[in-house]
Amino acid sequence: MIYECKKYYAINLLFFPLLSFSQRIDNTASFREINSNHYLRYHYDNDFFSGTDYYYTQGHNIELVSPKLSKNPINTLFIKLKNSKQKYGLSFEQLGFTPTNIEPEEILYDDRPFAATAALKPFLISTDTIHKTMLSSNLTIGIIGPFALGKEIQTEIHEWINHKIPHGWEYQIKNDLILNYDISHEKELYRFNNLFALNSNSKLRLGTMNTNISGGLTTTFGKINSPFIALKNKNNVQIYLYCQGLVTAVGYDASLQGGLFNQSSPYVITDQNMERFTFQSNFGIVLRRKTFYFEYCHSELTKEFKTGEAHRWGGFRIGFTL
Repeated sequence: MIYECKKYYAINLLFFPLLSFSQRIDNTASFREINSNHYLRYHYDNDFFSGTDYYYTQGHNIELVSPKLSKNPINTLFIKLKNSKQKYGLSFEQLGFTPTNIEPEEILYDDRPFAATAALKPFLISTDTIHKTMLSSNLTIGIIGPFALGKEIQTEIHEWINHKIPHGWEYQIKNDLILNYDISHEKELYRFNNLFALNSNSKLRLGTMNTNISGGLTTTFGKINSPFIALKNKNNVQIYLYCQGLVTAVGYDASLQGGLFNQSSPYVITDQNMERFTFQSNFGIVLRRKTFYFEYCHSELTKEFKTGEAHRWGGFRIGFTL
C-alpha cells in the first residue's frame, strides 16, 4: 500500500503541476508587505486561539529580510519579474500536527497522524510596480519527523499551561527529508484609493513535503497603502482588515501520507483516503506604524482526508524594521 502511494506521488511530481496546497504560514502575501528591505518578523499559530486542540495544532516562523541576503547563492533558483524591486529573506519554521485526541496511547486509525516539521526557507519577493504584480519564490530545506522536536515542544507547552499531556507521538511520521520549491503570483485587480483592494492569488508547491496548487482572491479594506505603487502622501499609520479564500488541488502531503523516502512510519493516511480539493479561508486585522507591524489572523480549512474534519486556528505576527 505504501509503495503504491509513493509510486502515485512520483507520477504526480511529473504530471500534476501540468493539470492544474493548504497554506499554513505565508510570509510573502502583499497584505503583509512591510515598506522596507530590512526587517525582522515573528509569527505564531496555535489552535488554542480557536478553542480546538487537533490537526494543525501549532506553528511558528521567524523571518529576516535584508539586502545582505542577496548574496545567497540559492537566489539563482528564484524567478524575478522584469523592472521589479527585490526583497531577499530567510526564515526558520516549525509546524506540529496531531489527531483529534492526544490522550490515547495507541494509534487512532482513520484520524490524522502525529507529525512535526522544521525547515529553513530562503525566499525572494519580486514586485513589479508598473503592472502591479508580485512574484514570490522560496526553497524549503528541512526535516519531518522526531528530529523536528514536535513532541518535546507540545509537551512543554501543555505542562506550562497545565493542560493534558499528549500521548501517541511515538507513532508520528518518521524522519525524512523536506525539499520543496514554492512559487506564488499575486496581481492587483482593482483598487479604490487607499480604502479597498482586490487581488488574485495563485501558488504552486512542488517537492517532498507538498505537491499542490492553489488559487483564489484576497480583499483588503481600511486605511492602507498600496504595496504596488509609490505614493507621495502615504499613510503613516495603517489599520485594515483582509479576507482571503483559496481553493487547493492536492497532489501529496507528507504530514498526512509520510515522507517520500522513509517508508517506516507506523501509520499514514492512504492515497485513497485523501481529499484532492480543499478550501481555506483566512482573515485578520493588521496594524502598521512606521517601523512596527502587528497582525492577528484566523484560518479555517475544510477536511483534508475523507475520514477527517474541518479545522481552524489563529495566530499573531509582530515585526520591526531594522
